[in-house]
Amino acid sequence: MGAHAAPFVRAPPPPTTTTTTLLNLLWLNLLLLVLFFSSTTVGDAESDANALIKFKSSLSNADALRSWNINNNNNDPKTMSPCSGNYGNWIGVLCSEGYIWGLQLENMALAGDIDVDSLLLLPHLRTISFMNNNFEGGLPDFKKLGSLKSLFLSHNHFSGQIPDDAFTGMGSLKKLYLSHNEFTGTIPSSVAHPNKLLELRLDGNRFTGAIPDLQQKDLKILNVSNNELEGPIPPTLAKLNPTSFSGNKDLCGKPLDLECKSPAVLSDPQKSSPMKIILIVICCLVALAAIIMVLIIYRRSSMTPQLGSSSSLKATGLPVPAAVVVAEQQQYGSSPDMSVSGNSKRGDQHGKLSFVRDDRQRFDLQDLLRASAEVLGSGNFGSSYKAVLMDGHAVVVKRFKHMNNCGREEFHEHMRRLGRLGHPNLLPLVAYYYRKEEKLLVFDYVHHGSLASHLHGNHSAEQPGLDWATRLKIVKGVARGLFYLHEELPSLIVPHGHLKSSNVLLNESMEPLLMDYTLVPVVNLERAQQIMVAYKSPEYAQQGRTTRKTDVWSLGILILEILTGKFPANYLIAQSGTDAAELTSWVDSIAKEDTARVFDKEMGTKNNNNNIDGHDQVGEMLKLLKIGVACCEEDAAKRWDLKEVLQKIEELN
Repeated sequence: MGAHAAPFVRAPPPPTTTTTTLLNLLWLNLLLLVLFFSSTTVGDAESDANALIKFKSSLSNADALRSWNINNNNNDPKTMSPCSGNYGNWIGVLCSEGYIWGLQLENMALAGDIDVDSLLLLPHLRTISFMNNNFEGGLPDFKKLGSLKSLFLSHNHFSGQIPDDAFTGMGSLKKLYLSHNEFTGTIPSSVAHPNKLLELRLDGNRFTGAIPDLQQKDLKILNVSNNELEGPIPPTLAKLNPTSFSGNKDLCGKPLDLECKSPAVLSDPQKSSPMKIILIVICCLVALAAIIMVLIIYRRSSMTPQLGSSSSLKATGLPVPAAVVVAEQQQYGSSPDMSVSGNSKRGDQHGKLSFVRDDRQRFDLQDLLRASAEVLGSGNFGSSYKAVLMDGHAVVVKRFKHMNNCGREEFHEHMRRLGRLGHPNLLPLVAYYYRKEEKLLVFDYVHHGSLASHLHGNHSAEQPGLDWATRLKIVKGVARGLFYLHEELPSLIVPHGHLKSSNVLLNESMEPLLMDYTLVPVVNLERAQQIMVAYKSPEYAQQGRTTRKTDVWSLGILILEILTGKFPANYLIAQSGTDAAELTSWVDSIAKEDTARVFDKEMGTKNNNNNIDGHDQVGEMLKLLKIGVACCEEDAAKRWDLKEVLQKIEELN
């Protein structure tokens, strides 16, 4: 038997010089691509930062943008770059994948010239909101930013006529808010050009002439009320709510109950004389009937303008999602038997408000829908508006969207718990309405606005800033109200949870009233973690938990804000993942600053060296400053408890 021969296997041929060269070229190209994209990312970040710094330099009173600083003292690359992935390191900067896609600079008292050319250097910019600032002059040339999807400029002092081609080339524009400025002249015809336009707010200006023929098929929100417009309303807008056109004396046509006059027809004067007499008689009869009807209506009810349904108020709001929506009658189940009877504990089952207090007048959703309304704004939780009822009583209705994880019985019980609270420094809950998707809470209206507006708004001889005595009074009231919550709600870890200057209202005697308190149990956890002050505390950032002393930390931040007049930077915009480190460094900077300069000048520094009522004013300020810093102790275990804080505050004069 012969031996078996081993099978023959052909070895692979050695690589040729050509193959090796191609492989080397491939690897070299891949390396160059990696280097290119990494350098591009770094370059883009530097370019975006430089663009923002250039934009900031064109503004006046840009104190709120202190975090916009390339020359960071700590050389921290996070804060030196505007974006880290989807998180904005600089205040008011909205980011996506490391790029700037939006600027949300609201309520910052900004003024000066808006440098649109610097914004051109941000190629991914899609939304801009400069609402509630002090910008003046004509409308900047935003048409240069042809890729913008949202532009919010409401509640400023822009004026003059808008060029007719102001929005030419802005084909991507979906939301345009120019309301409550001082614009004059005709509405530019170019607002009809963006075919994707969804929302248009022009109310509260002095526009004249006719409304352009808006052909956008997806236009959902339009408000041109309170201008000086005239002529027929375009047929394409006939199905909108009439309140969207109110406050214009000479508009006519649907949806208004005012027919447009037909143009005069030339005729023979002799033939037309009898017809003129007949027309005059008819007009007189109609006028007499109208007067009689007005007298009847006047006797039955006051002449309060109606609020109408949701479309009349849908168009105010936040930049990015921006809408205030008032409950539709059908949506909330309102019906002829909507009246609230007795102490309604479960009114929502029948489309009724549930009242939690016996010392308030009763009204229902229909009354709110009929009431004259003023939009107050949109916050992190939802929208709010002031409603003046038929008898002149004013209430605030707040609409909350982010409570749908809270069950019906749990929500009812918590609202009843809030209704039992009563303290001079708490804004009391009056009534509420429950639906799975959203809730309405009703409060008394407070005329003097929020503490934030008094600290950071424009001041003058007629409207001076808060003096030391008033600020100390406010601090004492806030501390008392907070201590009351802690005493009355021992089962809650964080009885307030959302204490900040915009959630402190001031009444006629400048006494503070806490609002938006005790909402942690009913707000969806994921939303609460994004926006509520308690979840920005050092203990939550470090350990992922809150404590009974978390409210003390919030009080300390508020005290420092009251004393310095400086706005805590990361309260200006709520973003998920916000780090408490920025607030901690803010506190440290105040503690280390020269005490001669740390206090707000509008507090009355000219008297700081005088002896007032036997007490040294500066000494009392310094004591309160030390209390505020102590409240901000990062280690919650070492932080003072609220009772001790209140005792030390009460000792001040």
